[in-house]
Amino acid sequence: MFAQDAKLDEMFEALRNAPAPDATRLGEDIMLRLSNSGSPAMNLLLKRGRDAMMQGDTALALELLGALTDHAPDFAEGWHARSVAYARAGLMGPAMDDLERSLALDPRNFAAIYSLGALLEEVGQPDLAAEAYAQVAAIHPHFDDVTLALERLKAEVRGTDL
Repeated sequence: MFAQDAKLDEMFEALRNAPAPDATRLGEDIMLRLSNSGSPAMNLLLKRGRDAMMQGDTALALELLGALTDHAPDFAEGWHARSVAYARAGLMGPAMDDLERSLALDPRNFAAIYSLGALLEEVGQPDLAAEAYAQVAAIHPHFDDVTLALERLKAEVRGTDL
């Protein structure tokens, strides 16, 4: 079941048309809300897994995030975080599987969709990557470098319908 509540719906609606400074703050607020599993123990596993990735310890990150997905299989952000760890480990198949699971649970997670675009770009699928980035831009037009990613891919997918 994907993250759905009235407040989150309002936040996503406001995000679409927010000016850049407001969109940045609102996007961060949404991601903070999506990163809350509802369980302090699961939130701690997510934090420790992300910290391990930031420190370059991909093996530890995969172990912690694997425990998270085992114990909280309906927590979309756990699957997204583990997909990032898999991608950093060069394991693109498992990364793609986890992204698929994450987006099935929460199809509006623009950070996970962006990760999908980056993964598709990495495996040589620029047309599909551009589609993913376009979806991100539709949800959060000011997210990270989504505009730059779309511009970068424009030449590669020229003549292809997105």
